[in-house]
Amino acid sequence: QVQLVESGGGLVQPGGSLRLSCAASGITFSRYTMGWFRQAPGKEREAVAAIAWSGGNTYYTDSVKGRFTISRDNVKNTVYLEMNSLKPEDTAVYYCAARFLTWSINEYDYWGRGTQVTVSS
Repeated sequence: QVQLVESGGGLVQPGGSLRLSCAASGITFSRYTMGWFRQAPGKEREAVAAIAWSGGNTYYTDSVKGRFTISRDNVKNTVYLEMNSLKPEDTAVYYCAARFLTWSINEYDYWGRGTQVTVSS
Protein backbone atom coordinates (compact mmCIF):
# COMPACT_ATOMS: atom_id res chain seq x y z
CA GLN A 1 0.00 0.00 0.00
CA VAL A 2 1.42 3.34 -1.07
CA GLN A 3 1.52 6.06 1.57
CA LEU A 4 2.77 9.62 1.33
CA VAL A 5 2.66 11.39 4.68
CA GLU A 6 3.35 15.11 4.89
CA SER A 7 4.49 16.88 8.04
CA GLY A 8 5.99 20.17 9.14
CA GLY A 9 3.14 22.54 8.41
CA GLY A 10 1.92 25.12 10.87
CA LEU A 11 1.42 28.79 11.61
CA VAL A 12 4.32 31.13 10.85
CA GLN A 13 4.71 34.88 10.67
CA PRO A 14 5.45 36.64 7.38
CA GLY A 15 9.15 36.40 6.63
CA GLY A 16 9.47 33.18 8.56
CA SER A 17 10.49 29.69 7.49
CA LEU A 18 9.11 26.19 7.52
CA ARG A 19 10.43 22.85 6.35
CA LEU A 20 7.91 20.37 5.03
CA SER A 21 8.68 16.67 4.86
CA CYS A 22 6.95 13.88 2.97
CA ALA A 23 7.74 10.31 3.98
CA ALA A 24 6.97 7.69 1.34
CA SER A 25 6.29 3.99 1.81
CA GLY A 26 5.07 1.22 -0.45
CA ILE A 27 7.05 2.46 -3.46
CA THR A 28 10.64 2.22 -4.67
CA PHE A 29 11.18 5.83 -3.78
CA SER A 30 14.39 6.30 -5.77
CA ARG A 31 12.49 5.59 -8.99
CA TYR A 32 9.88 8.28 -8.50
CA THR A 33 9.70 11.91 -9.48
CA MET A 34 8.38 13.79 -6.45
CA GLY A 35 6.35 16.97 -6.43
CA TRP A 36 4.90 19.49 -4.01
CA PHE A 37 1.56 21.12 -4.71
CA ARG A 38 -0.60 23.57 -2.82
CA GLN A 39 -4.23 24.59 -2.78
CA ALA A 40 -5.56 27.72 -1.15
CA PRO A 41 -9.26 28.18 -0.33
CA GLY A 42 -11.22 29.01 -3.46
CA LYS A 43 -8.23 28.44 -5.75
CA GLU A 44 -7.09 25.65 -7.99
CA ARG A 45 -4.34 23.30 -7.00
CA GLU A 46 -0.94 24.63 -8.05
CA ALA A 47 2.32 22.81 -8.72
CA VAL A 48 4.93 24.40 -6.45
CA ALA A 49 8.08 22.33 -7.00
CA ALA A 50 9.26 19.02 -8.37
CA ILE A 51 12.42 16.94 -8.27
CA ALA A 52 13.47 14.09 -10.51
CA TRP A 53 14.20 10.62 -9.17
CA SER A 54 17.94 11.32 -9.39
CA GLY A 55 17.67 14.81 -7.95
CA GLY A 56 19.28 16.10 -11.13
CA ASN A 57 16.31 18.09 -12.35
CA THR A 58 14.09 20.46 -10.41
CA TYR A 59 11.15 22.75 -11.10
CA TYR A 60 9.77 25.75 -9.21
CA THR A 61 6.77 27.85 -9.95
CA ASP A 62 7.75 31.48 -10.49
CA SER A 63 6.22 32.77 -7.27
CA VAL A 64 8.50 30.64 -5.07
CA LYS A 65 11.78 30.80 -6.99
CA GLY A 66 14.59 31.94 -4.71
CA ARG A 67 12.53 31.27 -1.57
CA PHE A 68 11.69 27.55 -1.67
CA THR A 69 14.04 24.60 -2.13
CA ILE A 70 13.02 21.04 -2.90
CA SER A 71 15.34 18.18 -1.98
CA ARG A 72 15.17 14.45 -1.44
CA ASP A 73 16.86 11.71 0.55
CA ASN A 74 16.59 8.41 -1.29
CA VAL A 75 17.87 6.53 1.76
CA LYS A 76 15.21 7.96 4.07
CA ASN A 77 12.52 7.82 1.34
CA THR A 78 11.69 11.43 2.08
CA VAL A 79 11.24 14.59 0.04
CA TYR A 80 11.54 18.02 1.63
CA LEU A 81 10.37 21.52 0.85
CA GLU A 82 12.36 24.24 2.57
CA MET A 83 10.28 27.42 2.58
CA ASN A 84 11.89 30.77 3.45
CA SER A 85 10.70 34.38 3.37
CA LEU A 86 7.14 33.16 3.63
CA LYS A 87 4.33 35.45 2.55
CA PRO A 88 0.62 35.44 3.41
CA GLU A 89 -0.10 34.32 -0.15
CA ASP A 90 1.81 31.10 0.54
CA THR A 91 -1.01 30.07 2.87
CA ALA A 92 -2.47 26.80 1.60
CA VAL A 93 -2.70 23.09 2.14
CA TYR A 94 0.52 21.58 0.80
CA TYR A 95 0.49 18.13 -0.76
CA CYS A 96 3.28 15.87 -1.92
CA ALA A 97 2.90 13.57 -4.88
CA ALA A 98 4.82 10.76 -6.57
CA ARG A 99 5.15 9.82 -10.23
CA PHE A 100 6.88 6.67 -11.43
CA LEU A 101 10.18 7.39 -13.15
CA THR A 102 9.24 9.94 -15.85
CA TRP A 103 9.32 13.71 -15.40
CA SER A 104 6.12 15.70 -15.08
CA ILE A 105 5.01 18.95 -13.50
CA ASN A 106 1.33 18.13 -13.05
CA GLU A 107 0.59 14.44 -13.68
CA TYR A 108 1.23 12.22 -10.66
CA ASP A 109 0.31 8.70 -9.60
CA TYR A 110 0.04 9.01 -5.82
CA TRP A 111 -0.89 11.81 -3.46
CA GLY A 112 -0.57 12.58 0.23
CA ARG A 113 -3.33 14.01 2.38
CA GLY A 114 -1.70 17.38 2.87
CA THR A 115 -0.41 19.63 5.62
CA GLN A 116 -1.71 23.12 6.38
CA VAL A 117 0.64 26.09 6.10
CA THR A 118 -0.66 29.41 7.40
CA VAL A 119 1.38 32.58 7.09
CA SER A 120 -0.08 35.31 9.25
CA SER A 121 0.90 37.87 11.84
